[in-house]
Amino acid sequence: MSYYTCHVMIIAVGHSDGEFSIFSADCFDPLDPTGNISVTFDIYQRTDNGYLARVTLQNYYQYRHVDKPGWKLGWRWANNEVIWDMSGAIATDRGNCSSYSGSQMPHSCKKDPIIVDLSPDVSQNRSEHCCRGGLLSAWSIDPFNAFSSFELEVRNVGDNPLGQAPNDLTLMAPGPGYTCSPLLDTDPSVSSDFGGLRQVPVLRTWKSTCAYSSFLANTLPVCCVSLSSFYNPIVTSCRNCSCGCREADKSTTSCIRPGPLSRSNEDNTIEIVECTDHMCPVRVHWHFKNNYMNQWRVKLTISNYNYNKNYSNWNVLVQHPGFTQQTSTYSFNSTKLPTLGNQDGVSLFWGIDYYNNVLLHFDKAQVGVVSTEILLDKDPNSFTVSNGWAFPRRIYFNGENCEMPLPDKFPMLPNRSSTLRPTYCGFTLLFILLFLPLLHPWL
Repeated sequence: MSYYTCHVMIIAVGHSDGEFSIFSADCFDPLDPTGNISVTFDIYQRTDNGYLARVTLQNYYQYRHVDKPGWKLGWRWANNEVIWDMSGAIATDRGNCSSYSGSQMPHSCKKDPIIVDLSPDVSQNRSEHCCRGGLLSAWSIDPFNAFSSFELEVRNVGDNPLGQAPNDLTLMAPGPGYTCSPLLDTDPSVSSDFGGLRQVPVLRTWKSTCAYSSFLANTLPVCCVSLSSFYNPIVTSCRNCSCGCREADKSTTSCIRPGPLSRSNEDNTIEIVECTDHMCPVRVHWHFKNNYMNQWRVKLTISNYNYNKNYSNWNVLVQHPGFTQQTSTYSFNSTKLPTLGNQDGVSLFWGIDYYNNVLLHFDKAQVGVVSTEILLDKDPNSFTVSNGWAFPRRIYFNGENCEMPLPDKFPMLPNRSSTLRPTYCGFTLLFILLFLPLLHPWL
């Protein structure tokens, strides 16, 4: 089930063999309604036959980051433009430059170039804020590394010395799912000079926003959620076939996950995950551990069942009514995020650098695991333990929606009780049961 909200426009187009409809869906995540990746095309200097430009990709998604092998940016030139030179990135195809002669040739003559970022260890052909290997951090986690830029010299711009905006902007980050608006004229970007005393606008700025839709990505789910509690010995497992169904042979020790080649692996190997009933590469487990007088204690565990992939800079987003109150997190970084029209709280969790920010792959010895405990202050006026409110409404892993168990499968309170006493009452009852025979030996 997807939790994206969509506005759908239907356009009917007639043909000789009948009529069919084309639809365009404008989707956004209610937990990150303003999230997008913006592409800014700044022309900052004219040349004899064109201009110099700086292109910046800025990730405004709160918890969706661009992972390996990184972004790919493409467009179609409006006229006969060529990329004469480029720094901070490269065009993947030089194209047909046979019409040029001389010692210097264009960097790319493609009508529809595809641009990729350079790796951080490249020492030549760099530009400012470039060369992150195509990675863009999530805005709420690491805003300094949430953007990247490169520079290019464009020639053959025609009669207009400042050129015409490229068409058909596309973004792979690293896979499909992103739809980009046209590059449109906007107020020129401004930089500062003389220690901030002087503002210097560029000559011209075009801008586009690229939004992600799980419908367009059309990918299999990557994670599922399991639940447990201290008051019920039964564990609510991930739903069967959450991320695909296992092979019929139950004795198989490793499974090839159904679906296309993994875009996350640089060597394009097929994802292989442990044989489970849910067949998900990642499982998120929420354990309701303790019920104190004024707080709850929860253990959050993320497990990686993938044999050949580590998840670097992972993050988990949790929607839970308890996150409207004060919380304390151990072993993870965390922050609360604003939401649109949502009364529940939303918290974002991610690993600590050089400690647990990499979720290691599964091997024959054990599943890669990271975990933390969370203390949530109680607010009896807004939520209680009853009706499954001790458990999250939804969970995302790396920006992708995790398959939740059905509500009627959530761990139930014992004896159909509507309330659950805090932990100190349990200790009192245990004390009475232990010492009652000593006080009344006839019992």
